[in-house]
Amino acid sequence: MTSATVRKRSVKRSARGAPGGGRGGGRGGGPRDRLVDHGAWFLVLPALIPILVLSVGPLLYGIALAFTDSQSGRTEPTQWIGTLNFQDLLHDTLFWDSFRIGLLWAVGVTVPQFLLALGLALLLNENLRFRWLARSLAIIPWAMPEVVVGIMWRLVYNPDAGILNETIRDLGLGDGRDWLSGLATALPTVIVVGVWAGMPQTTVALLAGLQNTPRELHEAAAMDGAGAWRRFRTVTWPALKPVALAITALNFIWNFNSFALVYVLTSGGPGGRTRLPMLFAYEEAFRYGQFGYAAAMGCVMVAVISVILAVHLVGRLRGGEDA
Repeated sequence: MTSATVRKRSVKRSARGAPGGGRGGGRGGGPRDRLVDHGAWFLVLPALIPILVLSVGPLLYGIALAFTDSQSGRTEPTQWIGTLNFQDLLHDTLFWDSFRIGLLWAVGVTVPQFLLALGLALLLNENLRFRWLARSLAIIPWAMPEVVVGIMWRLVYNPDAGILNETIRDLGLGDGRDWLSGLATALPTVIVVGVWAGMPQTTVALLAGLQNTPRELHEAAAMDGAGAWRRFRTVTWPALKPVALAITALNFIWNFNSFALVYVLTSGGPGGRTRLPMLFAYEEAFRYGQFGYAAAMGCVMVAVISVILAVHLVGRLRGGEDA
């Protein structure tokens, strides 16, 4: 048997096994392929149904509710009022003030949170003694519920017996102040708590990104005479950038939608200085019974978050194409 004959037979065998080369191998696939597709759908359904029931369903119901005059305690049936809630919302200065405060809160928490978490992740990535213990202690705030965190920090900020004011008095720096009730100090004080509470998950994400960076690149840069800052700028940051962008976007969304922590600390006070959009919608719905109006607020917040996500995803895709 010649080598040419062997090559012809191997080509025929590969053609039979190739997609579309045998029976039922047309463009649409055979019965076996369709069976696999149906089986895949059955495997996805257990995870898809809770998402549809618990997330998509309430979201659609909330959007529909925003176009009604739904209120608590009404004996008359709910009526469809179109965009009237949104028109009222455009002229609601209290809501837009809360929206501005929400943006200040989200940026004020996200930026320091990322910078401090980056420094802590770089430190925990080094070969230090008792590094396992330091890593364990760093994630303790992440394991604490937000309500517990809020109660703990209320005790820290207590104007009479709080540890912060006691420390200020012991150092002779003054008599302390009521941090959570002052008009000028309430929002910065709450931002400090938000940074402390949210830093662990950012640290863990950045630490995972640092550990995926090959050490050979750092060693090669060090051999070329690159200092610590230059190694960070040319080796560490390019490898860490995708993780940093993703966790920063998620942190901004989580912080903008914060509720429990600020509610426990200040309940939106004093004078609305810490009333985030989620707190404002909560008060409209469950304190004043304006369900339709509160749903319209929720729709606006969902739209803002969707725009932020869209901008982030477009930037990520463009960054991937450039790379």
